[in-house]
Amino acid sequence: MYGCLIKIRQGLNTFSPKEMKLGEYILQNSDGLTKLSITQLAERSGVSEASIVRFCKRLGLKGYQELKVSISAETAVSGSGRKSIHDNIGTEDCTSTILQKISKGNMDAIDSTLKVLDALELDKAVNALQSAKRILLFGSGASSIVAMDAQYKFMRINMEAIMYFDTHMQLTVASNSREGDVAIGISNSGKTIDVVKCLEMARGNGAKTICITQYGNSEILHASDIKLFTACIENNFRSGAMASRIAQLNIIDSLFVGVACKNYDRVIEYLNSTREAVRSKKY
Repeated sequence: MYGCLIKIRQGLNTFSPKEMKLGEYILQNSDGLTKLSITQLAERSGVSEASIVRFCKRLGLKGYQELKVSISAETAVSGSGRKSIHDNIGTEDCTSTILQKISKGNMDAIDSTLKVLDALELDKAVNALQSAKRILLFGSGASSIVAMDAQYKFMRINMEAIMYFDTHMQLTVASNSREGDVAIGISNSGKTIDVVKCLEMARGNGAKTICITQYGNSEILHASDIKLFTACIENNFRSGAMASRIAQLNIIDSLFVGVACKNYDRVIEYLNSTREAVRSKKY
């Protein structure tokens, strides 16, 4: 419903001390939370009722009642036997088991991202991209592959999209950004220095900035006008940025299709012409 447990678990280390204390209590006692009044929760968690209300607001909720409804729905699902995070992959696993675990992790990443992604922010991003003079894409490591995918997609509908793998070139593009541009920074951690710097420079030059990052407080949020959150679900082979990449790609696909739908009559001509151009290269 709201993905509150996912938000708490993922953002826990970025919360204030009081929020962390409350978050830890909720995670450890989620099954019985719906039976507690806000006064009882305040007493048991060791924080004030006002702190609980502010915590609910941080999670995007109107108040404590919405928190209880959300957590009740989430614990009912987890209680049915469905895991929210896929099993870790072990060296003894056969290829069939690895396939199943990777596939489930990717599906969980998309499902959990749906719970932390604000649909209104996504709509803002689509509207900004629709009217963009240029789309500037910044990413490092595995996120740079996602940025390149975005470039390919938007170029197919004749939108100027700029992406370089070289970080010096990304900084150069950011320094030459201007009003009317839309800059997208992709960083799973939200702490990639070069990506954050690029968004800061673009924003300073008047460009609209969008970040795609995992839920929680991070440096990239301060440089972003529009924030698109993903859920952070990784296995013990984290260096491959597996499930997070799938969640990022899913958002890119949603942005692309959202823009395409708003300009369907014009876009379909570009899609047909690019499809025909590629087809002519096939034997």
